[in-house]
Amino acid sequence: MIKIVVIGAGGRMGKTIVTCIDDTDGVSVIGGTEYSGHSAIGSDLGVLAGVGRKDIFIVERIEDTLTDCDVIIDFTTPESSIKTLNAAVSYEKSIVIGTTGFSAEQKNKISQAAEKIRCVFAPNMSIGVNVLFKVVENVSKALGDAYDVEIVEAHHKFKKDAPSGTAVRLSEIVAESLDRDIDQVGVYGRKGMTERDSKEIGIHTVRAGDIVGEHRVLYGGMGETLELFHRAQSRETFARGSIRAAKWVVNQPPGLYDMQDVLGLR
Repeated sequence: MIKIVVIGAGGRMGKTIVTCIDDTDGVSVIGGTEYSGHSAIGSDLGVLAGVGRKDIFIVERIEDTLTDCDVIIDFTTPESSIKTLNAAVSYEKSIVIGTTGFSAEQKNKISQAAEKIRCVFAPNMSIGVNVLFKVVENVSKALGDAYDVEIVEAHHKFKKDAPSGTAVRLSEIVAESLDRDIDQVGVYGRKGMTERDSKEIGIHTVRAGDIVGEHRVLYGGMGETLELFHRAQSRETFARGSIRAAKWVVNQPPGLYDMQDVLGLR
């Protein structure tokens, strides 16, 4: 049995992860945390997630949960995830990070930590999205420079980072496949009198209502358009992907992995 601690267990994503762990064979939740002052601290983790009493209570200090833990799952904020990462290194625990919005410096800290522990770090834990990553790589190479590429992502109005980590990764994959530098060719929205450069990769953001997550990659050629589209109907898809990653990573040597590794898509 793989024992999991969920960071942010009182939030929407955390509760979904707890619910999915509860009905997945081979894993169990043994702890959960929340930030100081959160109303969920002291609450029974199972009751809060709607899966019944577990006699496991949400705490503030991650160190109080790690003694018997095998894997930590963290979908919170960049600052919180870096604190979690430091604790994982100190306690030599595996970690799955689904948080987005990291700075280059923070990503470097994750890479350094992965020299000591097992770490799955991915901008999107959805299995479908990770298949999309592979498809976008192949389609971009096949179509080449003859097609303009635009990426549009949409999420709920509470999402803090923009564009989404998934859209950023999609833009990187397109750029790498076409031998371009995304820092040079990425265009984030347009306004006014603009003329599109043939090398541009457009990245556009929508924030509205309770949209779970939508990503569209549009290839525009002369006379035809090809679109690749993924829609997440619930947070469950991300939760189940993270649990799959947790079950996989415990059998790997220390290192930095993503969902392409977990799914065997490399």
